[in-house]
Amino acid sequence: MNIDDLEWQSRTLGGIPPRLVTMLVERGEVELLVQAASERGEWFCAQAAAREPSRAGEVERALGVLEPFIEAGWNRARWEKAEVLLEAGRVQQALDAVRPDEEGLASEWVCHDFAELLAKAGRLNEAITVLTPHLDREWILSTLVELTVDQGRDEQVLELIAPHAERARSARGEERWSFHPSNAQDLQAQVLERAGRTDEAVRMLGADIAAGHFLVQNTLIAYAELLRRHGRLEELRVLGTGKHAGEALAYYARALEDDGQADVAEAALRRFIATAEYPDRFRWPLIELLGRQGRIEEAVEVGRPTFDYHDACLFEGIIHLLHEAGRPDDALALLDERSAEFVEEHSSWFSSNRIWLLGEAGRHEEALAYAETLPPDTYDLTVSKAWIMEEMGRLEEALMLLRADTELRPSEVAELLIRHGRATEAIAGMPSLAEQHAASRRRDAAIQSDRGSVQ
Repeated sequence: MNIDDLEWQSRTLGGIPPRLVTMLVERGEVELLVQAASERGEWFCAQAAAREPSRAGEVERALGVLEPFIEAGWNRARWEKAEVLLEAGRVQQALDAVRPDEEGLASEWVCHDFAELLAKAGRLNEAITVLTPHLDREWILSTLVELTVDQGRDEQVLELIAPHAERARSARGEERWSFHPSNAQDLQAQVLERAGRTDEAVRMLGADIAAGHFLVQNTLIAYAELLRRHGRLEELRVLGTGKHAGEALAYYARALEDDGQADVAEAALRRFIATAEYPDRFRWPLIELLGRQGRIEEAVEVGRPTFDYHDACLFEGIIHLLHEAGRPDDALALLDERSAEFVEEHSSWFSSNRIWLLGEAGRHEEALAYAETLPPDTYDLTVSKAWIMEEMGRLEEALMLLRADTELRPSEVAELLIRHGRATEAIAGMPSLAEQHAASRRRDAAIQSDRGSVQ
């Protein structure tokens, strides 16, 4: 077991990746995961192979899976061990396994993880204490709010958030554009809301928005969402049809729809599309509204003016809307209406979506024939062709195709095998973690060499 290999696996999702591990868990292949962890040193397998026995009460077996990784110095295994011990009710052992030293307490990442463990152990006071020195980071402040939901700590949390929220209010005026935590006002309103002080949350955020005392668009969105959750239509109308319409009109329209006023919502969206300086930002909310009403043809027509845009193009969204409505042939017809210039500019996107839609429409032979007309280096071409073959029941041909493409990750072959009940064969055919890491280094070196020769 090699730490460099494990770090590479964690960073790149190499080896046997989480997607395959999830597939194996779903199929009850726990023994195969245990074997891959012990014989191949596969970390993602070890994680799952520890969690599953732990949930079944087999604590010592779960710890045994993790022990070789801990002995090798893999820090993430220590944290996984702590989770197993905590689930087994061995709280003090769990906390002692990962308790941070002075250096660890200086790390926001370590403190985040330890605080989560403390909270699970019912030691919320300690969790808050560990997080408090790092509350100038957005994600740590969010963690504080998340960990204290329904814990009777709202007033304490509001006291901790308040100074950050006050500084956020003045950041724009002082041109401190990189201020952190920029989400302090949003979180302050969220805690007020859950504490039953919704009117206060609305007044506070409303005043901030009206005065321009906020730094990021997310604060504006948080206010719109707060108003929508509580059916505050009048405040939402003022927000959604004023200077912040670009960000908030969609929330006003959805609130109207929720209130049984879909016709009013539609009229408002169409009015802005017809009159706004930048109307295209209002098209997608209208498309979604029409889609929910089953008015698919009208939704397509709303999006059509953008189909050839470089920016704000809604074509892909319309394609997926048609697919979700069970109309892949109509999506294909739209795709085939595109100009030669569009196809050339979006060649990889166009070809992969055309194969996908042909497959979804059951036109498999046509999909394969089209795929044969494409350049061999077309993005994801091999995987797309293999999927079509799989859909046709030509599994062995699909496997041969995938195995012949040396540029693909070996997990593509393994995933196909697992889907068809051949999990042992899938894992046996995977190169070792060390082999995959070495191949990755060679690819990186070749890329660097190519860049050097171009310079």
